Amino acid sequence: MNVHLRSLGCRLNQAEMDALGRKLAQRGLLVTGDPAQAGQIVVNTCSVTREAGADSRALVRELARRAPAASITVTGCHAELAPQEMQSLPNVRKVVGNLENESIAGLLDGPAPDTRSPAAGRTATRTRAFVKVQDGCDHACTFCVTTLARGPGRSRPLAEILAEVRQLRSLDYQEVVLSGVQLGSYGHDLGMKQGLATLLRALLSETDFPRLRLSSLEPWDLTPDFHGLWRDARLCRHLHLPLQSGSSATLRRMRRRCSPEEFSVLLRDFRRNVPHMSITTDVMVGFPGEDEEEFETSKAFISGQPLAGLHVFRYSPRPGTPAARMRPQIRESTKKERSAQLRSLAESLARAYAREIEGQTQEVLWEQVAGATPEGFVNVGYTDTWMRVRAIHPLPLSNRITAARLGTFLDGEIQATPIL
Repeated sequence: MNVHLRSLGCRLNQAEMDALGRKLAQRGLLVTGDPAQAGQIVVNTCSVTREAGADSRALVRELARRAPAASITVTGCHAELAPQEMQSLPNVRKVVGNLENESIAGLLDGPAPDTRSPAAGRTATRTRAFVKVQDGCDHACTFCVTTLARGPGRSRPLAEILAEVRQLRSLDYQEVVLSGVQLGSYGHDLGMKQGLATLLRALLSETDFPRLRLSSLEPWDLTPDFHGLWRDARLCRHLHLPLQSGSSATLRRMRRRCSPEEFSVLLRDFRRNVPHMSITTDVMVGFPGEDEEEFETSKAFISGQPLAGLHVFRYSPRPGTPAARMRPQIRESTKKERSAQLRSLAESLARAYAREIEGQTQEVLWEQVAGATPEGFVNVGYTDTWMRVRAIHPLPLSNRITAARLGTFLDGEIQATPIL
């Protein structure tokens, strides 16, 4: 029986689908990239915005059209928050909540697990593995529905994570990405005050993964000495630290724990202690009550920060959250206009960071061959600072880490020359 897996939204969702794929491979099931060839489909949904919920519904309908004979299992945040809605969609056989999603492998039809093959399941085209280290969040921002969908913070045992990472290394992955809803709170529920730092030290000392990368971290979860971990070059020099707004007034209504001033100090501390550290952030526009003055304050603050990029998104009211009841709600036309301004700023910040590292030699994990020219293969990959790189080379370099000399920034990519 073939199974098709699809994931929307965050890296945590991708980590859950990766883990499910490995479990299914142990049972002798084939994970296929073509839904038309699948008898069973699993969709991990997202509900972080209203658009994400709509995308989740649309994806299920599309898969039902492409694979009319397949049965569909739906999980993830939108399935947790709107189970009846998802159950009503075509071909949906099961809706599984987030607290039960680790049981999905046992719910699908197939042979018994092959316990003799614990390392089965690397996806041939993937070079980066995602590992879920915790779930849930203990801090309810007023706009966030994820706390409702995922529940309180829950950490996996450190030994269990180490075992999974070692297994992934045996499959020849070159990079592992640690994921969680509130990644920086890892271990707090296990009595570990500096749990994430403890986990990173264990992974760096007890595994030989060439690269370790962190997914999104809340700024308030970083301790002053956290940057010392980057003495080990295997820890990728990129942090994604969600700010949400550069206006103190807006942040207070959001119930965020980090002020713009604290965020700025944190950024500059990391940039001073970790050379050429790439830091990106999330910024929301159109939060209830965000007037023109607050928006301009936010934009001015962000433009003055040493950021390498922004993820800009428009606020959308989510049922059950305090922000959905706040007034005034901002018009969609205003949100779109503000979003366009910040996206333009995001491009400027990315270009400025690319100029900063132009001419440097950095290691690149080559992820795919995007084509071929008379001069060679078009290799695409990422630096440890999370800059997308393109290079033409006589050899296909997929799933290799090599040095590369970084050149100019063009259309969102750095043109580079591999050094082998």
